[in-house]
Amino acid sequence: MKNKFYITTPIYYPSAKLHIGHAYSTTVTDVLARYKRLKGVPTYFLTGTDEHGQKIQETAEKNSKTPQVFVDDIVVGIKDLWAKMHISYDDFIRTTEPRHEQRVQDIFSQLLKQGDIYLSKYAGWYCTYCESFWTETQVGEQHLCPDCQRPVHLEEEDAYFFRMSKYADRLVEYYEKNPLFITPESRKNEMLNTFIKPGLEDLCVSRTSFTWGVQVKEDPRHVVYVWLDALTNYITALGYGTKEDEKYQSFWVDPESEIVHIVGSDITRFHVIYWPIFLMALGLRLPDRVVAHGLLMMKDGKMSKSKGNVIDPLPIIEKYGVDTLRYYIVRETIFGSDGQFTPEQFIERTNIDLVNDYGNLLNRTLNMVKKYFNGAVPSKVSNYTEFDDQLVGLLEVTLSQFENLMDQLKVTEAYMVVNQLVSRANKYIDESQPWVLAKDPEKKAQLETVMHHLIDVLVTATTLYSPILVETAPKAYYQLGITNPPSFYVLKKRDYVDGLLNQSPQPLFPRLDPTLEISNIQSMIVKK
Repeated sequence: MKNKFYITTPIYYPSAKLHIGHAYSTTVTDVLARYKRLKGVPTYFLTGTDEHGQKIQETAEKNSKTPQVFVDDIVVGIKDLWAKMHISYDDFIRTTEPRHEQRVQDIFSQLLKQGDIYLSKYAGWYCTYCESFWTETQVGEQHLCPDCQRPVHLEEEDAYFFRMSKYADRLVEYYEKNPLFITPESRKNEMLNTFIKPGLEDLCVSRTSFTWGVQVKEDPRHVVYVWLDALTNYITALGYGTKEDEKYQSFWVDPESEIVHIVGSDITRFHVIYWPIFLMALGLRLPDRVVAHGLLMMKDGKMSKSKGNVIDPLPIIEKYGVDTLRYYIVRETIFGSDGQFTPEQFIERTNIDLVNDYGNLLNRTLNMVKKYFNGAVPSKVSNYTEFDDQLVGLLEVTLSQFENLMDQLKVTEAYMVVNQLVSRANKYIDESQPWVLAKDPEKKAQLETVMHHLIDVLVTATTLYSPILVETAPKAYYQLGITNPPSFYVLKKRDYVDGLLNQSPQPLFPRLDPTLEISNIQSMIVKK
């Protein structure tokens, strides 16, 4: 594996408050960044906002605000949400910042000068909501946007275009040489069959019908169109094109840095077609991975305020704590596939995994250590039964599988492995029966081994859960008697259990009443 890690979320469009679908992308990205830091890998995590465009300008006008004031207000709420969700980003890029706008102008000028951008006229079907042009075939007889199903309208204006077809063959070659570039595989097939093989059309990269955007220096009537502006944030945030480009050199140029973009499936083509072609034209390195995760939907489809089916994360955090939401996001849906948020699943996942399994294992074990050994974790003497051998073997396998899956960005599967270890440890208690061993003085050494193994599992599970359970893990460490949480390297050496002195056990998660709490969560759905 490479020895540095650069990971990004999509930059979100601040036309309204974010919902739980946005929190999904950002939380999974945060978990991956925290995991890499746990391994001691230098990591840079970027998120931010894409603040230009016609929709922002029109929405600001409807709210009697300037576009800048409008996006400033929305960004305050976004940063507040990320703070409450403990999102550990290293930088928050805003496309209205001078550090970004100036670089976008320079990039446009370079592409114009080298002939990759040319001036022409555009006439086509335009979706204001998605800020995308579509062909007659794509919008169909009803003239609806293929992405959001809203009505489109005809627009004609002078515009600059990027010569996409010039780089199509190179892009396909890159796909072939880098089979992991697009994840999952189905997204790559979609891009090839739907957009590339039929022939890439040149891309409109400027507009004159609105003014809220980065001005083209060579032709101030034009503003740079959304995707050339927005996508370049991934390098402008690192200092690309400036004298202060240490982060850019370290996390983008250095071949030992792994570059990963996390995006939603609805913006896949922009990141795996337009973005790599822009980079080719600039003579820059391409990302290692673009992971297009599925959408987190409601029972009646994709979240949308127009449908009245949006879940605001803040009330859930305030009612149930941030860790239950973070855990649900990571564990409930296989990362890369579409998922669904339902109150029933949220309550069930919390009660089964966090309350019954992990929380109960910690509470049962610490109570026994306190009762039988006054809170002092005994040293392991020897494995006495097949149950000891099985648990220790599973623990070692868990560490290996977890690391392998996380490095492959298979986040959900990695945490399934941790859950299996916790479930096995609960079963191990029933098999070894510590309460029976405690009654026989001759079984003291065996009892010590059992308690040692259980604490070993709990320290391991807590450390592996720590990228998700950001508030709970420190509480668990305290109860376990750990003042310096182990790194992943120390965890693999497994020399952290001897000498621990546990604190009085306290439940980590309250059990949720399904009938009551399902109704509460349903009331949190943002109505029309």
